[in-house]
Amino acid sequence: MTFVTRIRLQSGNRPALEHVVDEIRTKAERKGAELRGPHSAPPTDLTVPLYKTTDGDQSRHFGSWDYTVYTRQLEIVGHNDLARRVAEFDFPEGVHVEVELEQIEQMA
Repeated sequence: MTFVTRIRLQSGNRPALEHVVDEIRTKAERKGAELRGPHSAPPTDLTVPLYKTTDGDQSRHFGSWDYTVYTRQLEIVGHNDLARRVAEFDFPEGVHVEVELEQIEQMA
């Protein structure tokens, strides 16, 4: 049985995100692991309203806070040790990480 580890990275700090992706890619190349990706999703533009008070008076507000979130997804096929090490990285603040493990049964 083979395991596929999907790593989804999101951040509003694009240089930090790209640095993490490059670090994962470098480690996978050194180990000889099969790495699929990084796959880039279109950037998501988000808007957050900012209010002057917390009492629920929505008529008093500042301008909104606009920011962009960038997403990258990678897949490591097999190499469970590498996948474990990547999941345990000390990721920079502001980089959100989701790790999903899928077991694939090969047909005989």
